[in-house]
Amino acid sequence: MKLHHLGIVVENIQDSLGELTQFINFEETDLPTLVDSQKVNVCFLKTSNVFIELIEPINQDSPVKKFADNGGGFHHLCFEVDDIVKELDGMRKKGARIIVEPTKGFEDRLIAFVMLNFKKTNCKLIELAEKRK
Repeated sequence: MKLHHLGIVVENIQDSLGELTQFINFEETDLPTLVDSQKVNVCFLKTSNVFIELIEPINQDSPVKKFADNGGGFHHLCFEVDDIVKELDGMRKKGARIIVEPTKGFEDRLIAFVMLNFKKTNCKLIELAEKRK
């Protein structure tokens, strides 16, 4: 399991991209892409071995719309895994709650979202993304 990206919810990818690139030179910047299963557009910004993912809701019933309306910001950590089903089973046994079962996500990868049962760490939402095969 390795860190793949940090997800940041924004109201508008283009506006946020304009702000970020004034101060940070990214190695690569992807074009915004629709992730229909999550009702969002995403844009990946490469920084050495970890990406920043900008997440923009595409409509009122997007899972991140309310978060964006409240200012957005840091949303989740994403870890790349070899076998998403195996990782989810292990996390479930330790008390994690799967809030999005494996589905097609960015880059056509299998992704899932997990709410961890942290009590003292304010970083409960984790995304798992299976490695590209």
